[in-house]
Amino acid sequence: MPRRRLAIQVSPIFLLLIAITVAGGVLCTFDNEVMLTTGVVLLVLGGWAVSLCLHEFGHAITAFRGGDTSIENRGYLTLDIRRYANAQMSFVLPLIFLLLGGIPLPGGAVWINHWAIRSKPVRSLVSLAGPLINLVLGVALAIAVALVPMPVGLLVGLSYLALVQVLAFLLNILPVPGLDGYGALEPWLSQPARELGERVRPWAPLALFALLFLVRPVAQVFFAVGTLLFTVLGGDAEAAGYGYSQFVFWQR
Repeated sequence: MPRRRLAIQVSPIFLLLIAITVAGGVLCTFDNEVMLTTGVVLLVLGGWAVSLCLHEFGHAITAFRGGDTSIENRGYLTLDIRRYANAQMSFVLPLIFLLLGGIPLPGGAVWINHWAIRSKPVRSLVSLAGPLINLVLGVALAIAVALVPMPVGLLVGLSYLALVQVLAFLLNILPVPGLDGYGALEPWLSQPARELGERVRPWAPLALFALLFLVRPVAQVFFAVGTLLFTVLGGDAEAAGYGYSQFVFWQR
């Protein structure tokens, strides 16, 4: 039986998010402090929003290819935030968290019928697909900054956006129930372990985020590990730090 052809229709909202990101990048090229700061904010917020859509698309397209054809009917392959299970939790809150503390809060946007996925390895891959999208974006941006001559404002904005992607990858792959790292391990766990994971799933991510926001040493370790990984992958930590200072301009 021939494989069903998949027609992906990109949402105009996703294209708008890309346009906002590009507009921010353009503003970053101007030699004006206000325009540069505005550009970095738009570039990072727009780029983070785009990556949230791509992250969830990664989960969805992998699940579809793995056997869950209901994904297409739910509209998850359109990159449209209105189709997500909870747009506020999956889209709005991550933007707010990024603004408040620089922590790329993961979203839980797409509902997947894991029983329709044909094997344990594919179930794990479905969970890993989203974080891997963030990692690929982070590496691609870091390489672009390293190889392509560009104005300083754009360089620092893209560097910080690249760091955000790497931090998002690191946070998502933690083996905490409710996060993608645990989702990749879950198919291989025993039944009692899975039942325990289900019981703690509703509050485990909240406890983790509370630690990151309220316990300074925990946040310092997380950002130190994330920055080290970013540097190993070719990122410019100093440029990213300057981009961060532009992004949280009210703290200067």
